[in-house]
Amino acid sequence: MASSRTHQIGLLLGAEEDWPRAFEALVRRLGVISDSSGARHSFTTERLTIEPFNLRDKPHDDLVIDRLAHWYYHPREWLKKVALMDDVYLLNSPFTFQSMEKHSAYCALMRLGMNVPDTVLVPYKNPVDNVRWAYTSSKYNQPFDLDAIANGIGYPMFMKPFDGGAWRGVSMIKNQADLHRAYDDSGEMLMHLQAAVDGYEVFARALTIGPESMIMKFRPDLPMHDRYAVAYDFLTPQVGAEAVTIAQTVNAFFRWEFNSCEMLVKDGVVYPIDYANACPDVAVTSLHYYFPWAMKALLKWSTFCLATGRKARTQVDPDPWFAVADQEALGYRDKLAGYQKLADQHFDKARYEEFCAQAFPHLDEMVLEWVQSPEFDTLLVDTVRSTYPPHELDRFLGHFRGLVGLWVKDESARLAA
Repeated sequence: MASSRTHQIGLLLGAEEDWPRAFEALVRRLGVISDSSGARHSFTTERLTIEPFNLRDKPHDDLVIDRLAHWYYHPREWLKKVALMDDVYLLNSPFTFQSMEKHSAYCALMRLGMNVPDTVLVPYKNPVDNVRWAYTSSKYNQPFDLDAIANGIGYPMFMKPFDGGAWRGVSMIKNQADLHRAYDDSGEMLMHLQAAVDGYEVFARALTIGPESMIMKFRPDLPMHDRYAVAYDFLTPQVGAEAVTIAQTVNAFFRWEFNSCEMLVKDGVVYPIDYANACPDVAVTSLHYYFPWAMKALLKWSTFCLATGRKARTQVDPDPWFAVADQEALGYRDKLAGYQKLADQHFDKARYEEFCAQAFPHLDEMVLEWVQSPEFDTLLVDTVRSTYPPHELDRFLGHFRGLVGLWVKDESARLAA
């Protein structure tokens, strides 16, 4: 007789309501699935609360989707405990997100030969809050010429925190006055100066969940509801494949499984600029057209990890990647192929695709039906009401219904083909 098991997925949330409701709805609709061995799996969800915990307490959850611990330390320490003591699978692991921020990603990608713009880390503008600061800085801190560093990089450039996060502290630097204003305002934030890719043609943002990536055309200067353009074939096949490889390389290298990455494209060259997003944007009012894809990918990857007993790897092992990077005989394209192979191995891509084909033969149709349902429209209406002022409700409901309707049209045509 085939085995049967119920797996519980915990949602560790902050202020979000839209995507958790969507994810919960899809888990309910999923029902029981079977893997290639005939074993039956069902899934439940719960929203996690924050309370005192004994380090020997046993958790109820088998997998946790974390959207909170990047700033709230109490649940972060609970995540570490359940990963170390109870083998709970985490999306994402705080072990690498706490220590491997954008600065580390830049360094790793440079070592891998990718086209990260010229970047300099400058000391704090204001002293850090530590009694040893005065002595240490007077004895060891070297004076430096900020203007000379900027001239060496070249204007325009960006000043941004080394650890990043939701565009916090990011400034476009066009001249010396901008430079000193931004540096004076940085306070105790540790900042990078990074060369701008002036005149870039495409700003691409990649949302990656497990082995799946969606490369979207991003317009950062527009309001959030317009930033993700619905665009087809805006990258050449070669550039699009490179963008996917870079995004998946970052995630596999650092053991991140739910992350967004940003790249600029100019003259066929892909420039990685921002990584390490512990809480990537998956709001329906941001992603709109791409929202169903994100929910479907999150559902598939979460259930795959649980049903197959995938073991989490919480520590970084750079050696296989550097073994490819350090082969001088390999050209850039050959190295990209090597990195993609390593990423596919890390995310068990072949096994994942086999599992999805077996367990989810009608998942696309289920999600399409759900997006067209009154339940989804209620979710959309509630989200718009909580996000925009009353006098703009009709405008934004029309906006998002139109974009989601376009996805329904395209998805229907794809499934009918």
